[in-house]
Amino acid sequence: MTQRTPDNRQIEAPEVAAWWAERRQYLERIRKVPELRQKFWREALFYIIRRLLWSFGFFPVFIAFWLPFVLASFNPVVMANDLIPLLQAFIDSNPEQQANSISTLLIAWLSIGSFFLVFDFVLTPFRSPYQYEADVYMKSWEQLNHDQLPEKT
Repeated sequence: MTQRTPDNRQIEAPEVAAWWAERRQYLERIRKVPELRQKFWREALFYIIRRLLWSFGFFPVFIAFWLPFVLASFNPVVMANDLIPLLQAFIDSNPEQQANSISTLLIAWLSIGSFFLVFDFVLTPFRSPYQYEADVYMKSWEQLNHDQLPEKT
């Protein structure tokens, strides 16, 4: 079995197996390092917070203000003239209608945020610090073992 490199050279299966075995062993070794484990959890937490803020903070707010602004032909006076009667009607309505309006806005906010959250997780997956460390290690391992590997690699 052979595999091709990005520059179209072929690598035989034993060399590929040795590379993956070394990577797997290195990942097993670094998973025991407390500093890297702490870095992993910190980066995972920041990744989730960043995705949540982006999906539930930016996109719903952007859509809530951008769409009316576009519909008002980028004229804030027209937008204000359209929104003031709606806000006055909301204030003049009974508490049940106000609660219904607020819950509808909350459901819209959460549905837009959830929609963007799913696509945000798909489009920007989490990159583990373990994988980064393994990539750096494997580049140096390739350079150190380059003279020991056959000419094809």
